[in-house]
Amino acid sequence: MSLKEIGVRLGARGSIWLPRAGAAALFLILWSLIVRLGDYPPFILPGPERVAARLWALAVEGTLWRHWAATALEVSLGLGLGVTVGLLLAYPLAHWRLFERLVAPYLVASQAVPIVAVAPLLIIWFGPGLLARVLVSALIAFFPVLISAIAGFRQVPPEWRELFRSLQATRWQTFRKLEWPAALPVIFGGLKIGATLSVIGAFVGELISADRGIGFLIKQGQGLYDTPLVFGGILLLASQALLLYGLLTGLEHRCLRR
Repeated sequence: MSLKEIGVRLGARGSIWLPRAGAAALFLILWSLIVRLGDYPPFILPGPERVAARLWALAVEGTLWRHWAATALEVSLGLGLGVTVGLLLAYPLAHWRLFERLVAPYLVASQAVPIVAVAPLLIIWFGPGLLARVLVSALIAFFPVLISAIAGFRQVPPEWRELFRSLQATRWQTFRKLEWPAALPVIFGGLKIGATLSVIGAFVGELISADRGIGFLIKQGQGLYDTPLVFGGILLLASQALLLYGLLTGLEHRCLRR
């Protein structure tokens, strides 16, 4: 890679990150101004400095990382399970109409029920441990992956399929060389939606039954009227969603360049 190409890449990254940093700074300034001009008490609307101080206190205690890591584990396992189930179901649903007519109504019905209604049932069945919270996260994450993968597999042009048949390609070769690459851009769209939803699923599970995690922190803050802790928990959840989204966006760019 030449020095010119390196300079172009660094300039492109700077052109992306500078507006983002500016938007974040503007948000913090507006937040602080609203608190000061409105003269809100801290238990109603704390300023960003109070939220930062509360998070720093948790970090000094050594509990911040423990709660953040607990939620990150639930989100990672839930998203992984949801993606696996979604992709495994997507292929037969995209290719066999009979299977779609049999299974699709139940899949749609599973998404029509609010996750906050399903989560207590999963905790009763599987206990208040990690498994139930992972299942809640997976249940809410798999559907966007499923729908996007079905759409991706079905968008392959018929003439391309005919070309592979004329070359006597096996079903596996057709999938690996044609269907999967063609569906990948659409699948990544569903993955990024599912990733953000998996954070919500883990949070819901922690609100109902958990002794650690960001949801537990927020619930604890609510019970103690510790509003800075609640705001801090919200920011921690947002950080996990943004981190996952960024990782998947980077993976998407890397995969689609090949």
